[in-house]
Amino acid sequence: MSEEKQNLNELQEKREARRKRRQRNQILAYSVVIVVIVALALIILALIHAISNKAPKEGTEQSTASESSYVEEEESTDFFVEESTSEEETQESIEETEPVVVEPTYEEKLDEIVNAAIEVMPLEDKVAGLFLITPELLTGVRTVNKAGETTKTAFGKYAIGGVLLRTQNVKNKESFQTMLTNMAEYSRYPLFFAVEEEGGNNAAFAKANYGTKTSTAKAIAATGDVANAYQAGVTIGTYLRELGITMNLAPVADLANVDKSVMAERSFGDDATTVSEYVLQMVKGYQEQGITPCVKHFPGMGSVTSDPEKGRVESSRSEADIWGSEIELFHKLTEAGVPMIMVGNMAIQSLTGDKTPCSLSDKVVTGILRQQLQYDGLVITDMLSDKAITDFYSSKEAAIMALKAGCDMILCPESFEEAYEGVLAAVKDGTISEDRVNDSLRRVYRIKYANRVE
Repeated sequence: MSEEKQNLNELQEKREARRKRRQRNQILAYSVVIVVIVALALIILALIHAISNKAPKEGTEQSTASESSYVEEEESTDFFVEESTSEEETQESIEETEPVVVEPTYEEKLDEIVNAAIEVMPLEDKVAGLFLITPELLTGVRTVNKAGETTKTAFGKYAIGGVLLRTQNVKNKESFQTMLTNMAEYSRYPLFFAVEEEGGNNAAFAKANYGTKTSTAKAIAATGDVANAYQAGVTIGTYLRELGITMNLAPVADLANVDKSVMAERSFGDDATTVSEYVLQMVKGYQEQGITPCVKHFPGMGSVTSDPEKGRVESSRSEADIWGSEIELFHKLTEAGVPMIMVGNMAIQSLTGDKTPCSLSDKVVTGILRQQLQYDGLVITDMLSDKAITDFYSSKEAAIMALKAGCDMILCPESFEEAYEGVLAAVKDGTISEDRVNDSLRRVYRIKYANRVE
């Protein structure tokens, strides 16, 4: 056999070997496919059989096995019933878990009422609402003891915040009450009807037999019983309420801590803790009778020997002494939540660095009272008609300084019209912001609307 033929035979043998391997692989593959198909068919048949066994057989008797199956199905049905009940309970739970409506607090309701009232006020009325003045300053009439057309016209022009009344305004009790009723009707907004009725020698209405006389603060403190201060507050508050008064610029919270103090008879003493207790009891007595009290004269006027009504008055007490006594006292009062504080017209250089009256000083009103004592109640000036003010400032200047210092209300400037026009112009030109005016009005109306929250 030639070499060529031998190579050809070897090639044919290799080809035959490859053909046989391919046949074996194909047979193996077909076998696997057939096995898989058969397995699937068996699984399908088993499933069909299982399903058919679970289906109810109509017209046939239930075998023991069927009864057992029925019991199992019944148990299974119970499961589904329980599950359904659970779903119902879940639905009820979902229905019960509705959004909870949070009831607004008293403070939030009051803020809403106050803000709504201020929002609709014209600027002129906002500015006028910061003034508490006598009916004579409002009308230009020498003595007002009734409210007729002149008063009605004045209220139509100036929407003042309140009226300070004195015994000269009282002809008799009935006519006085009628006058206040008329004023309330003439005003576009609620009014404060205020007096300065401290008790003792500073109680003009009691002296004029329109109320029951009470002892001086000094005499009450001498009893050693704070209940007497409370009872004095109730007594004064009762006759003021019957007259139609809503605010009393009292009690005095000054310490009589120097010889011949101008507050000697009007003060409960010289100890901050003791005096604070008497003051708060008198405040409580007023408030129980519906009278808004105003404690005075921040930061303390008991260390001077003359009255700012007659001219400039200066206290020489050091800052440390004042903080350790007078301001400590007022801190106790602010913490107790007194609704209103009057700032005095005395000058205290250790606090202000100059001779600026405290009522016009931002270092005293904003720096100490507002910021350091964190007081957010109503703040009013002392009488801006005092000579301690008028000898050095015009009505316009004093009113603007008082508001910029942080006071909310201006008490009786020498010229109401000048003060009002000056403040109005200052707001319009940006010297005082309208937001600043709104802040003060909110404090005013939080007192006026305190009883309107349902």
